Amino acid sequence: MIIIQNYINGKFQSTDKNIEDINPATGEIIASIPKSNSNEVQMAVDAADKARNTWSDLSLEERTQWLDKIADSLESRSEQIASLESLDTGKPVSLAKAVDASRSVANFRFFADFARGYSPEKFEMDDATNHVILKPVGIAGLITPWNLPLYLLSWKIAPAIVMGNTVVAKPSELTPLTANLLAEVIHDVGLPKGVVNIVHGLGSEVGQSIVEHPKINLISFTGGTMTGRKVAETAAPMFKKLSLELGGKNATIVLDDINLDEAIPGIARSGFLNQGQVCLCGSRIFVSDKIWDQFVPKFVAYVKNMKVGDPASPDSDLGALVSFAHRDKVESYIHLAQREGGEILCGGKAPKLESPFDNGAFLEPTVVTGLSHLSRTATEEIFGPVVTLHPFKSDENAIEMANCTDYGLAGSVWSGSTDRGTKVAEKIETGMVWVNTWLHRDLRVPFGGIKDSGIGREGGRWSLGFFSEAINICVKES
Repeated sequence: MIIIQNYINGKFQSTDKNIEDINPATGEIIASIPKSNSNEVQMAVDAADKARNTWSDLSLEERTQWLDKIADSLESRSEQIASLESLDTGKPVSLAKAVDASRSVANFRFFADFARGYSPEKFEMDDATNHVILKPVGIAGLITPWNLPLYLLSWKIAPAIVMGNTVVAKPSELTPLTANLLAEVIHDVGLPKGVVNIVHGLGSEVGQSIVEHPKINLISFTGGTMTGRKVAETAAPMFKKLSLELGGKNATIVLDDINLDEAIPGIARSGFLNQGQVCLCGSRIFVSDKIWDQFVPKFVAYVKNMKVGDPASPDSDLGALVSFAHRDKVESYIHLAQREGGEILCGGKAPKLESPFDNGAFLEPTVVTGLSHLSRTATEEIFGPVVTLHPFKSDENAIEMANCTDYGLAGSVWSGSTDRGTKVAEKIETGMVWVNTWLHRDLRVPFGGIKDSGIGREGGRWSLGFFSEAINICVKES
C-alpha cells in the first residue's frame, strides 16, 4: 500500500479522509490518497500567494535552471515513472516508458530551452519605442486527467513556473502515483516552497475549489467536454485566463492512393494507443470506397493480432482500461453500436486472461462497421479501444463526413500524395491534423481544439503567452 499525501508549502500533508486507488489491471487496492476539500486548496493558495513575489523576482534564466534540475531528477527515475504509470493506469509498461516517462522529462527540458531563447519584442515608431514584456499572471490552477497523468501535469507545470507563476495543481484521483513522484522530485531538488503545490481529491471538491478561488488567476484544464463546460461557467465570469483542452471524436481519412501495408500500422496505432484513451485518437476511420474491400480485411487482421494482456509484458500492445466503471461505459457503446445496426468485425468483449489479470478492466480492440457516420456511436466520444469504419466516395465527401461532429481536436489524413493529403487536411475543422503520421509532436507548435474540443492553445510560444500577461511600455523620445 502506497500512502499518498498532498504537497503544500514544501511539506507532505495528510487529510482525515482518504480515497482508495485501484490497479485496473488486477482490481487490487494499491494506494490511499487524500480526500481533500476547500480547506486544503486554501492552504495551497496561501502558500502559492506567499511564494509569488520571490519566485517572480528571479530572472528567467534562474527559473530555467530549476526546470533543468527537475528534468535531471525525473530522468534518473524514468524506470520508476513507467512502472508507477502502468500500475496506476493499466497501460503497458513499454508504452509508459516510450511516452509518459520520456515526454515528462522532455517537457521540462523543452520549456527551459525555449524560454531561454525568448527575446522581448520591440516596435519602433518615428518618435517612440514600444517594449512588450511578459509578466507572470499570478497563481495558476492546473487540473489534469487520468489518461496521461505525468505527461500532461509536466506539460502545464513547466511553462507555468518558468514564466514566474506559482501553481496549485490537482491530478486525477484515479491516477495519483506519478503526481506524488513529481512532488518528491520537486522536494528533493529544493524548489522554493510554495512554488508548486499538489492537492489530491475529487474534481467536484478540489477541482471546483480551484476553479472558483478568487486568488487563482488562471485555469488550465484538460479533461472531458462536460466538465470543461462547468469549468468555463465558473471561471469565465471571474475573468480568469482560461485554457480548455477537451474531448475529441477524431477522423482518420484513408485516401485511395495510399499504400495500405505501410499505412495500416499507423492507422491502428491512432485508434488504439493507450487502449484508445487518448483525446487525439482517431476513432472514426473513413476509407475510400475504391479501396474499401482491400482495407477492411487487412485492417481487421492487423487489429486481431494486437495482444491484450499483462501490462508488464513487453509483448502486450494493449493493457487495461483505467477503471471498471470506464470499461462499463465503453462496453455500453459497443452494445449501442449493435442496436444502431453496426456489425462487430472483431473484439467487443473482455479477453480471457490468467490470474491476476482475469479480474482486470481489459477489453479487446473493437472494430465496428455498417453504421451511419451520423450515428451516436460514430459521433459521441467513447474514449476506449473502439473504432468505426465508414466508406466515402470522394475527397469532398470524406471532408463533409469528417466535419459532421461537434468536436474539433485532431485528425489524420493518409495519402500517397502529400499535396493531396495536405489539401484535404486544410479543410478539416479541427485544431491539429497529421498527414501520413499520427501523434508526431513538435512541442513548438500550437496544441488545442475548436468547437466542443476546447478553447485556447498551449505549446511553444502559445504556452509562454498563456502563462503570462503581455504588457506594452511605450517610451517617447526626448
